[in-house]
Amino acid sequence: MDIVYATLRRSPTVTETHGEVGEVTAILWAHATSDDGLEHVSGRCEADRLDLLLYFLSFTPGRPQAPARAGALLARCYQASPAMRRRYLAPGDKSGLTPGSGGTTV
Repeated sequence: MDIVYATLRRSPTVTETHGEVGEVTAILWAHATSDDGLEHVSGRCEADRLDLLLYFLSFTPGRPQAPARAGALLARCYQASPAMRRRYLAPGDKSGLTPGSGGTTV
């Protein structure tokens, strides 16, 4: 099993929402495919972000590594979910962040 740490940075105008981890977990499962090999998701809210641990099946050589699969899954979720787009910065978006912090990272 491979574990990937990912951070979703909140938009500057959005605050933490009750049930946020559960909602994001449901969005991830809704957009995961069998090729992703997603096995489990856990998360924790912080003041400006949502931290996730994504657990993936280890694949055979020649298949995408877990960080690439996590990035692709998060990108699909962001693209398909209005809640994700409204609440979190797009991957790589650094607007509204303090120096030294990043957007969505995997």
